[in-house]
Amino acid sequence: MRSLPLPLALTARLTPVAVLACAGWALTSGPDAQPTAAGHQAGRQTSAQSSSSSADPSSPAAAKSYATAPTPCTSVPVATIKSLVPGAKTTGKEIPSTDPKLRRTCSWNALKGYDYRWLDVSFEISSSEQEAKQEYQQRVTEKSGGGAVPGLGNEAYSVVNLTTEDKQQTREGVVMVRVSNALVIVTYNGSDFETKKAPGTDEINTGAIKAARAAVGALGGGQSQSG
Repeated sequence: MRSLPLPLALTARLTPVAVLACAGWALTSGPDAQPTAAGHQAGRQTSAQSSSSSADPSSPAAAKSYATAPTPCTSVPVATIKSLVPGAKTTGKEIPSTDPKLRRTCSWNALKGYDYRWLDVSFEISSSEQEAKQEYQQRVTEKSGGGAVPGLGNEAYSVVNLTTEDKQQTREGVVMVRVSNALVIVTYNGSDFETKKAPGTDEINTGAIKAARAAVGALGGGQSQSG
C-alpha cells in the first residue's frame, strides 16, 4: 500500500523581542524663584512618586492583560475538534516550545478514509499591547489576499489559500486574532486523497474561524491578576 503525502505542520516563527522603555521627569521653577527647604522637600516627594509610578506593574503604562499563554490543547471544545478533524485524538498534541509561558501550540490531525484534516491553535503573549499590534500587522501583511473578521478580538484577519503538489490539492485557512497583548493563530487545512481535490473555501474558512473564536474564549486562563 503506497504511503500518502501529508501536509507539513505549521512552524511557529515568532521571535520574542523584549522592549525596554525608560521615562524621565524634570522639575522646573520660575527664573526669579528662590529655592526653599519646603521646595526641596516637595521636589524630592514628586520625584519619588514619579519613580514609584514608573516601577509599579499595575500602572497604565506597565499593565498588560495577559501574562501567560493558556493550555492550547483544551482551548477548543471536544465537539468542535470532532467536527473539524474527524478521527483525531481530541486530546491533541502540544508542540514543544522554547518558552511555554509565552508561546504554546496544540495540533490535531487525522486521515479518515481518504479525507485528511489538520488543525493548529497557537497562543503568543507579547510584552506589551503595542508589540502585539506590530507583530499582528506584520503577519497580516505577509498573508495577503484575506480580509477582516468582524466581532473577534480587538482585530482579526482570515485568509484561505489553495496549493497543489503532484496534482494533490490542499486548501489551508489561517485566522489571526489580537486580543490586547495576546495573539491567537489558527491554521486549518484539508485534502481528499481519493479525488485529489481540496475542501471548499467556505468549509475551511468557517472551520478556522470557529476554532479561533473558541481559542479567544480560552484566553481568560492566561489573564494577568493586575489586568
